[in-house]
Amino acid sequence: MTFAAILEPEKILLEVVYKADYCLLCLYMDQTVQEVIKRYQGFVDYRRVEFLRGDGRRRFLELSYSLYGEKGVHQQFRVAPVPSLFIDGELVFDAIPPVFELEEAIEEAIGNRR
Repeated sequence: MTFAAILEPEKILLEVVYKADYCLLCLYMDQTVQEVIKRYQGFVDYRRVEFLRGDGRRRFLELSYSLYGEKGVHQQFRVAPVPSLFIDGELVFDAIPPVFELEEAIEEAIGNRR
């Protein structure tokens, strides 16, 4: 069972890996996602993974493990890109996506849930 399925099975989970407000790329990605998901209310749960704070650290490591494995993270120092966007625990964008691509990715993920 995925992390997203624990929240609400009918919704997809969008997670933005976010450093801090002073990271302009993080801020722009967060703003882009927040603006687009307004059109998908009832279908999307949104989480900002602030890896410099509390539970965000743990989730950042989980996402990094899903990409590179524990060995990749701890021995090769590979981690999830910052900023990045995960949908249902899968890396979808490692840079700020154009709005139309983000909409397509969200619609595809919603379609896969049905």
